[in-house]
Amino acid sequence: MKFTINRNLFIENLNNVMRAISSRATIPILSGIKLDLTEDKLTLTGSDTDISIEIQIPVNDDLNVESTGSIVLPARFFSEIVKKLPGKDFSFEVKESFQTQIISENSEFTINGLDANNYPRLPEIPDAASFTISGKTFREIINETQFATSNDQTRAILTGVRFFFSPDKIKAVATDSHRLSQRTIALENGPQAETDLIIPGKSLQELARIIGEADPEVKVCPGDNQALFVIGNLSFYSRLLDGNYPDTDRLIPTEKTTSVEFDISELSSALERASLLTHAGRNNVVTLTLDIENQSAKLSGKSAEIGNVEEDVSFRNLEGNNLEISFNPDYLRDALRASVTDSVIMSFTKPLRPFIINPDKEDIEFVQLITPVRTY
Repeated sequence: MKFTINRNLFIENLNNVMRAISSRATIPILSGIKLDLTEDKLTLTGSDTDISIEIQIPVNDDLNVESTGSIVLPARFFSEIVKKLPGKDFSFEVKESFQTQIISENSEFTINGLDANNYPRLPEIPDAASFTISGKTFREIINETQFATSNDQTRAILTGVRFFFSPDKIKAVATDSHRLSQRTIALENGPQAETDLIIPGKSLQELARIIGEADPEVKVCPGDNQALFVIGNLSFYSRLLDGNYPDTDRLIPTEKTTSVEFDISELSSALERASLLTHAGRNNVVTLTLDIENQSAKLSGKSAEIGNVEEDVSFRNLEGNNLEISFNPDYLRDALRASVTDSVIMSFTKPLRPFIINPDKEDIEFVQLITPVRTY
């Protein structure tokens, strides 16, 4: 196996494959990166069993093939070597006993590789049920829900985001049982049949980073226990979570007794200041007091070790019943960060019942829910 390639082109693709490689791989060979060279393309593969990434670099002026073959190399060392090579191009040659020589200008490395035949095969996912979605839309809905997934592996199903794809819309919901985020966005060319997938939050994080700020077309291929996402020359495989996701629709209140509209930047700043003290204490809780008669909204927090803070927060509209409610400020701050409008409407029923946060525009289907904290 021997080829010469443009170093910048290789690094650009290598960086994406490295996202799938864990430093704590349970299978030793998965700490490596697989390179497979044919007459017409170079394929790079990385996997940590949860996600796998495969990238194909076609043979062109930047990639010259002398002899085909395959090898698995230790990913971290190989990546560091290539990034620090001096030249514009480098040559790569596999010699006897999987020893691999990398040369660029005056620099020459030899590293030990492994037999690529021992590398696990990627799943074969048919594209009969595949459909395409705008990368911008997909990244947006990931960023608006993924943060609300759980990190608790004892309820593994909650570590994922549940996606409902239908011909005309995509609906995603995530909850860690203390908060919830649900977003629905219209689709132009969704799947012909409704598709229900629960995708791990960590997989979605990496997928959103790969999609980036551009708007590439993403091809979605649902499988039985894996899903494949194709973006240009990159194939991203994610395992799917199996189990019964809770019926989250019944958690969202349909009535309200109090509502208030806040400017997001004003409320976020007030939360930051209140959190300075609450983060220092054992109980990270702030209290929102809404007074209808005096038309006031107060945010307060205290730490037994340091002191307390109280602040009047400006608002646009306040109606209903007086209310005092306590909650984790980080949950609300995450919810505001994910919001898509400049102001939000917070709706309440009772001090110990979950409250919801909606955009101030009715045509945007986005609801977030936070469970309050009992302080007495």
